[in-house]
Amino acid sequence: MHTVSTHASRIAAAVLAALFGSACTAATADSALDRARQRGKLVAAVDHVVPEYKAGTKFRTPEAIDTALADDAAKRLNLPLTTVRADPNAATPFTPAGKADIALAIVTDANPLRNAIAVPTGYRAGPMAIMRTDTTIKTWEHLKDRKVCVAEGGRYVGTIASKYGAIEQVYKSPTDALLNLRIGTCDAAVHDDVLLEEMLKLPEWKKFSARLPTGPRHTLVFAVPAGDTRTETFLRQVTAEWRSSRYLNQHITKAARSIAFEIYLDQDVPDCH
Repeated sequence: MHTVSTHASRIAAAVLAALFGSACTAATADSALDRARQRGKLVAAVDHVVPEYKAGTKFRTPEAIDTALADDAAKRLNLPLTTVRADPNAATPFTPAGKADIALAIVTDANPLRNAIAVPTGYRAGPMAIMRTDTTIKTWEHLKDRKVCVAEGGRYVGTIASKYGAIEQVYKSPTDALLNLRIGTCDAAVHDDVLLEEMLKLPEWKKFSARLPTGPRHTLVFAVPAGDTRTETFLRQVTAEWRSSRYLNQHITKAARSIAFEIYLDQDVPDCH
C-alpha cells in the first residue's frame, strides 16, 4: 500500500542520492558552501521543481515551501539558486543543471533521515482534507469513490487513491485544486494542514470549512552529508533566524492569501450549491 510515509521515505532516499553523489566522492575535502561559491550558485535538490514563470500566463503560488526556503538560504550566501529534481525512480537523480549542494527532504517519525545530518527547517505538517460544510464525508474512509482534488507535485498525489480508494483529480497548483473544490468538480481537497488552516481563516472559505482529522505529520529538513559541519552550522543559523522572525508563519500566511486571491480572480463560475 502506497502511504504518505513510504512516499516520503522514497523522496528522502532520492534527494540524499543527489546530495551524496556530489559530496561523498570528495571525501569532504571542502564543504557544500565552498562548492556553491566556486560554482557561483547554490544547487538544491527538491521533490518538485517549480516551473519557471512565463510572461502572459497566470501566476500560481507554488505547491510546496521547499523552493522558497532554499532560495532564502541562497540569498544569505549572496548566490542565485538552482533547483534540481530528485527522481525516486532514477538510478542517478541528477539533471543536466548540476549536482546538489544541499537537499530538502521530508522525514517522518517512522522514517527518520539516516546516514546524513538533518537540520529541521521548522516546517511540520500533515495531510488535511477540506469539504463543503454540508458534506456527507465524515471520515477518511468516506473518500472511497469520491473525487478528491490534489496539486501536481504534491506529497499526497497517489496516496489518497491507494489508501482510501478516492478518485484523485490532479491539478497543476493548489490554486487550481482548491478552485475546483469551490466550483464542485471535487468532493474534497487535500493539502498540508498548515496551509489549509490559514485558508479557512478567510471569511470566503467559511462554506468550505468542513475538515477531516490531520493525518501523520512529516517534517521538512535540510539534508547535509555527515561531516560537513560548515554547511550544517550555516543552515542551523538560518533556521534559528527563521524561528526568531517567524519567517515560516509569515510565508504560509502570505501563500494562503495569495492562493485565495488567485482563486478569486479565476472564479467566473458561482460556488456550487
